[in-house]
Amino acid sequence: MSSGRVLAEREIIRRISAILGGVENDDCAVIDAGERYLVATTDMLHERTDFPDIMNPWQMGWMAVAVNLSDIAAMGAEPAGLLIAAGLPPKADLYFIDELFSGLGDCASYYATAILGGDTDSHEELTLTGTALGYVDRDLVLRRRGARPGDLLCTTGRLGGAGAGLLAWQQGQIDSPFIVKLLEPEPRLKEGQALAKSRAATAMMDNSDGLALSLADLSQASGVGFVVREEAIPLAGGLLEMMGQEKAVQTAMSAGGDFELLFTLRPQGLKYARRACDLTVIGEVVEEGLWMERDGQKRRLEARGYEHRIGSIDSHYKK
Repeated sequence: MSSGRVLAEREIIRRISAILGGVENDDCAVIDAGERYLVATTDMLHERTDFPDIMNPWQMGWMAVAVNLSDIAAMGAEPAGLLIAAGLPPKADLYFIDELFSGLGDCASYYATAILGGDTDSHEELTLTGTALGYVDRDLVLRRRGARPGDLLCTTGRLGGAGAGLLAWQQGQIDSPFIVKLLEPEPRLKEGQALAKSRAATAMMDNSDGLALSLADLSQASGVGFVVREEAIPLAGGLLEMMGQEKAVQTAMSAGGDFELLFTLRPQGLKYARRACDLTVIGEVVEEGLWMERDGQKRRLEARGYEHRIGSIDSHYKK
């Protein structure tokens, strides 16, 4: 009897990479463009799985651009523009369409870029696929590989705010100040570019799927491990008061949606990185394993976070 197990997104990506000949697992594809690299990324968002029902169409548009620009930020690149493919549902009226595309354009404009083109079609649910392009000098590009034992582990911003917003929405607390963190993410483009120019960072990615899962991705790409000091994790303001220490840390580690930058740097580069952006040192790079340290005691860190569930190990098609 078949198990019917649904496959996780990262498992699917590993299989696809093997089929296509070893596609690198970075936030963007890196393309040689002479003196600079062209970086390109694409993200697909679905109404049922990615847009909470309290989200207005303007926020849906904003998010579709923001999540793509976050990948550009993780490479240390400057955005060159975006392409948007929109599958519009039958319920989409002119107000919905106007607001949706205003959100797309407003987010692009806010981050000094533009929507360059795309495609529209009909679909049973709203589906937005964004493709973002950017440029970065060849000697400044930041990848997920590059971390080495002894490096410092750092993050921009504060963590857990989007996860708290998700919990507030699920509990019907739509006036919670955390809601905006969930619905209107802010990609760290300036911080990514500044870190790249500082030449202090050794590896970087965005923290869109939760800190624990992002650490697992960074660990796999660099072939290293990490120790995270629990007391050093910069929690979103008000998170402790909302849910207490243990739940707050769990939310920061696994809820996802924060879109901060997670990066490593040599200890001697810390002063240059601090000049580039506000950051928090949350741990260090070690030889192997993912660890959480609390009161001097270390425990294994489980790689949990947000992942789409795709497909099945069962065959529904003829072989």
